[in-house]
Amino acid sequence: MNHSNPMHTGKKSPKRQRRVSSSSSSAAAAAAVSAGAVAQPGGRTFQPAFTLIELLVTIAIIALLVGILLPSLRTARQTGRTAICLSNQRQLAAALHLYATDYDDHAAPGAADFRANLSRWHGTRARTSDPFRATDAPLTPYLTNDASAPDASSHAIRTCPTFAGVLERLDQIGRGFERSAGGYGYNNAYLGVALTRAGAGRDAWAVRDDRTGARLTRFAMPGSTVAFADTAFPDARAPDRVVEYSFAEPRFHPQYGSGESGYRTDPSIHFRHNSGRAVVVWLDAHADTQPRTHTWSSGLYNPPAAEVDLGWFGEDDTNSLFDFDAGGR
Repeated sequence: MNHSNPMHTGKKSPKRQRRVSSSSSSAAAAAAVSAGAVAQPGGRTFQPAFTLIELLVTIAIIALLVGILLPSLRTARQTGRTAICLSNQRQLAAALHLYATDYDDHAAPGAADFRANLSRWHGTRARTSDPFRATDAPLTPYLTNDASAPDASSHAIRTCPTFAGVLERLDQIGRGFERSAGGYGYNNAYLGVALTRAGAGRDAWAVRDDRTGARLTRFAMPGSTVAFADTAFPDARAPDRVVEYSFAEPRFHPQYGSGESGYRTDPSIHFRHNSGRAVVVWLDAHADTQPRTHTWSSGLYNPPAAEVDLGWFGEDDTNSLFDFDAGGR
């Protein structure tokens, strides 16, 4: 007689196998649901994507962060450009002092033989229709050691980075009253010429020779005398309504006196940097930024100076920050 028990044959019954399989599938599905997946008929699951509301909220958060960060990034970029501009103008002042060392204490001429209109402190040209090039300019040998390509090698020093876009757009249309100045202007009225006293008054001066500059030792307070500054000039036909300009004009024409006795110039100092400030390097070669305190337009040039950020810094309405007796505030 066979007493074997089918429960001890080592084989599981089909019914229990189905129950075990069903139990395992239920546990897997529960785990998937708890992880964020959605169970489908037949035991399959899928991971849901973002809902439209979640996507819109994410986009809004990103836009908010960008809005918070962009002003800071813009300010940082402007601050970096201002730092480069300060460095450039210090190098221009250093070049001016090196020139004076070689030329018996005389500053470089700002526009030698001005009527011929072929020379500036930053460049020369063969014809008045040509752009100025750094070749043979009085300060060029002190700005670069590359005599084979002086224009290219000194270009960065002669270019204000904040003004670079304006220069590119002027170049594209072939405009620019003083090409190659790069957005910087020289105190030509007092530094770039040899002056002598005129008869119109104590502060009136006449140009004795424009082929040489003034002696640096003639300036009583070099730390308060402008050497170079950010400059531009109005031009309604230019893309940005300003063009390059080679000179930082004082408040009054030197030949007619300073202050109430004089005739006012059209301003050329350009307040293009952070919070409406202009970079200036003084005759002792220290540089800083100055806010605009005054502006004026003669009506001869458009647009008006105030509309394109032109004017002067300093509190005294005289030429005291440009002339030999500089020391005004």
